[in-house]
Amino acid sequence: MAHPTQLGFQDAASPIMEELLHFHDHTLMIVFLISTLVLYIIVAMISTKLTNKYILDSQEVEIIWTVLPAIILTLIALPSLRILYLMDEINDPHLTIKAIGHQWYWSYEYTDYTDLGFDSYMIPTQELTPGQFRLLEADHRMVVPVESPVRVLVTAEDVLHSWAVPALGVKMDAVPGRLNQTAFITSRPGVFYGQCSEICGANHSFMPIVVEAVPLQHFENWSSLMLEDA
Repeated sequence: MAHPTQLGFQDAASPIMEELLHFHDHTLMIVFLISTLVLYIIVAMISTKLTNKYILDSQEVEIIWTVLPAIILTLIALPSLRILYLMDEINDPHLTIKAIGHQWYWSYEYTDYTDLGFDSYMIPTQELTPGQFRLLEADHRMVVPVESPVRVLVTAEDVLHSWAVPALGVKMDAVPGRLNQTAFITSRPGVFYGQCSEICGANHSFMPIVVEAVPLQHFENWSSLMLEDA
């Protein structure tokens, strides 16, 4: 959950998000080292006589400023490609959910169950109870079992939307007439918030996404109650 004055990412709630956080730190370290080196060179050139206007070319220097950036880009690209492939892997999901974007709410269909689906609308500010978050609470949460592979099929009924939950490290565009998919595994129980991340009209800001990860037994009890009410 994000909080005021926060500078970093939200706490990771899935293995993929943990990988993304590690990659962010790895890349930030490289950026810091490059910035420090450039700043040192600038200060050294201003404060000392570390210049020579008679040097027209230097093969050694040209080799360094060609090879060094190539090495740096490789150190960034290889971990990035690894994470991209990990995010595309969907192996034997225990649960498949279809998330459909509408103007301006989400609907969810649990395809492994017969007639288990619901619409999820934002709770208006005047109806919030103490402890709930403005613009982030929904009247129906997408409930998933913790530590189980979940596949989410994402599409839209009208215009472009985007299904995104930062703590889980997932973001997938919802395109009318097209079925995209993403997957995640929640590493701990909890409630994780997201929002539509594609401008979709006047009420784009009022399309929260709430994922609740619960133990398997609680999920089975919840699904049984939902099927009874259907």
